[in-house]
Amino acid sequence: MNKKRIVITYGTFDLLHYGHINLFKRAKALGDYLIVAISTDEFNEIKGKTCYFPYEKRKILVEAIRYVDKVIPENTWEQKVFDIKKHNVDVFVMGDDWTGKFDDLKEYCEVIYLPRTPDVSTTSIKEDLNK
Repeated sequence: MNKKRIVITYGTFDLLHYGHINLFKRAKALGDYLIVAISTDEFNEIKGKTCYFPYEKRKILVEAIRYVDKVIPENTWEQKVFDIKKHNVDVFVMGDDWTGKFDDLKEYCEVIYLPRTPDVSTTSIKEDLNK
């Protein structure tokens, strides 16, 4: 019996948009099971980020996406190695704006940086709404 290939990605996933869906779809295509770690409100506060939706609402939205198999909270920058080991992760995926920042995780799993979906970001949506 073949082992499931497990993929994980991290993010805030506030103001869910088609770029997020594209990320989940492409990440899921790299394996059999996709785990999405969503930044908690407390962690976002540490990062200086403010979300429109609180963690529990963002979690509900992401769980409803067909490409996502499991959602876990992201509480710290440092938890990634723990998550990779705990969930037997084979592939760590992030957007290519993070290229090189997580290469230290290659010791534990494959690290892939996917191109961002052009012309959309949560930041640009928030900027447009504030005009």
